[in-house]
Amino acid sequence: MTSVLNPYISFTGQAREAMEFYKSVFGGTLTLNTFGEPIAQHGGDPDQIMHAMLRTDSGFTLMASDTPPGMPHNPGDNISISLSGDDAEDLRAYWKALSDGGTVTVPLEKQVWGDEFGACVDRFGISWMVDIVAPQA
Repeated sequence: MTSVLNPYISFTGQAREAMEFYKSVFGGTLTLNTFGEPIAQHGGDPDQIMHAMLRTDSGFTLMASDTPPGMPHNPGDNISISLSGDDAEDLRAYWKALSDGGTVTVPLEKQVWGDEFGACVDRFGISWMVDIVAPQA
């Protein structure tokens, strides 16, 4: 197995809702484990998410959890997720869904380096960057 890098997002009681939203954006298979399951090692609300993993057909993996009691949580200031590639249709659709109900900080448009780029904060306070790579001549 090769090494991979996956974003891991912490929430305070919204992990299930957020991951179901991300599944609606990206598709794929969502696995949810709660603090109430026998594998849980932390206390906390038994219905909250101890670990969630979304694996998409595009090869993305996104992980998340609800923050256990007693652990600090600083929403949105410690993570940005970057989506990039040359599949403009898919990336524009992701952008539309992620920015809906959120805040656009940089509109998705052609930049001086030639790519289309945009940045937003989704309705859960997570920062996203989308870069559509310019076709090479």
